[in-house]
Amino acid sequence: MAGEPQDDCLFCKIVEGHIPATIVRETETTVAFRDINPQAPVHVLVIPKAHYANAAELATEAPELAVDILRETKAVADEDKLESYRIVFNTGPGAGQTVFHAHAHVLGGRGMQWPPG
Repeated sequence: MAGEPQDDCLFCKIVEGHIPATIVRETETTVAFRDINPQAPVHVLVIPKAHYANAAELATEAPELAVDILRETKAVADEDKLESYRIVFNTGPGAGQTVFHAHAHVLGGRGMQWPPG
């Protein structure tokens, strides 16, 4: 069920403290941590503490939480002193989503190309 922790979800286990992560920010509703396979000098994932499978589910079922995620992406960028940065939500395996818990990638610290891969 959306919003409920999932036993087989990597990010739910990070939220619960069962798997270590380099946490850079935490609020009542979100956790932000460094990606273990960074694609840029700054690569932080911002996730809701509640489980939603992807950004579409999050936006539909908990739009206020989606706003919290976006607010935290800015806070991460500010803390890392990023003047420019990219926010990426992958939704579905065809878009590259590999962990099915909604999350935003905050990427910065280098130039970004368009179109992306």
